Amino acid sequence: MAWIDPWLAKVRAAADEGRFYRRVRVVSLPPTDYTRYSTWAARLNVEAGEDIRYLDRDQVPAGLPEFDYWLFDSRTAARMHFDDEDVLLGFDLVTDPAELVELSYWRDAAWHHAITRDDFASQLLDQR
Repeated sequence: MAWIDPWLAKVRAAADEGRFYRRVRVVSLPPTDYTRYSTWAARLNVEAGEDIRYLDRDQVPAGLPEFDYWLFDSRTAARMHFDDEDVLLGFDLVTDPAELVELSYWRDAAWHHAITRDDFASQLLDQR
């Protein structure tokens, strides 16, 4: 999978330096074919050092934002915009300190309720 090798190298280098990547994927169940594929593919990121968790959309904490976002650090986030087919249309950078605190809170709340990629993948296999 040569197209992803530069990304995986970046994740590995960050992990070696004590920095980390982590994300929570909020998913609808039963899973779509894309969710199954992305769960399978996520094993590469996990092997490189990223921690990916999954959260059933029906179990999200009340108040969790209805939009996807990447929280880069305590100063920057990106609010993602997708069309009805889940194609990324673009993003808005978020730098407002109050909004960043709120996004950090929701990241932590989602993380608390989510399960590891491996546990989620095992559940998918059990459903077959």
